[in-house]
Amino acid sequence: MFWTNPSKLQLPSPSEALPGRTQPLDVPPQHFVNGQSLLGPYPDGSQVAVLAMGCFWGAEKLFWETPGVHVTAVGYSGGQTPNPTYEEACSGRTGHAEAVQVVFDPKRVSYEDLLRLFWENHDPTQGMRQGNDVGSQYRSAIYWHDEDQKRNAEASREAYQRELNQAGFGEISTEIAKAGPFFFAEGYHQQYLARKPNGYCPDHSTGVACPIGLGVNAEA
Repeated sequence: MFWTNPSKLQLPSPSEALPGRTQPLDVPPQHFVNGQSLLGPYPDGSQVAVLAMGCFWGAEKLFWETPGVHVTAVGYSGGQTPNPTYEEACSGRTGHAEAVQVVFDPKRVSYEDLLRLFWENHDPTQGMRQGNDVGSQYRSAIYWHDEDQKRNAEASREAYQRELNQAGFGEISTEIAKAGPFFFAEGYHQQYLARKPNGYCPDHSTGVACPIGLGVNAEA
């Protein structure tokens, strides 16, 4: 049995949110694994996905290992506080989720394929938590950048909900919202599991396969 501050399970109001800062946090110029520029500019034709699925360390590794992904970074999305620190995000008073920014080549890997990896590698029914990681920063979320991403995210949620229902899981709690600013996390969080191979990397996947990206029409 574990206990957490109830305020960490709710998003703060504007008056409750921490003020943050105008200056971005310091991050390394290059990706620790593949050497690509973390901050850009990114190759012409690249697209960006922002996905939150609990602790961002393991989530980032999942995507940097995916063929067709140019570069990844961890950070904070979906909240109110500009340029929050990790400690501030974990306080529950910024409104941010721990998220991964995935810059990818759509000619090599589709957004739908990234969504399939997203759904299959965490439990999107847990609300403001993933396993023993409890708090609003661990919520499941998809932050879309255009109408195509929005449609695909919503269709994939419907398709995966049907699969989860058949497997006996509850309702998906994943937030699907328009992407706002992505605030890069501190340098020591970037590609953490490459820097610390024995680092904490929980697996909260449901074991339920998602049909999206496997030739199945999400609207079927």
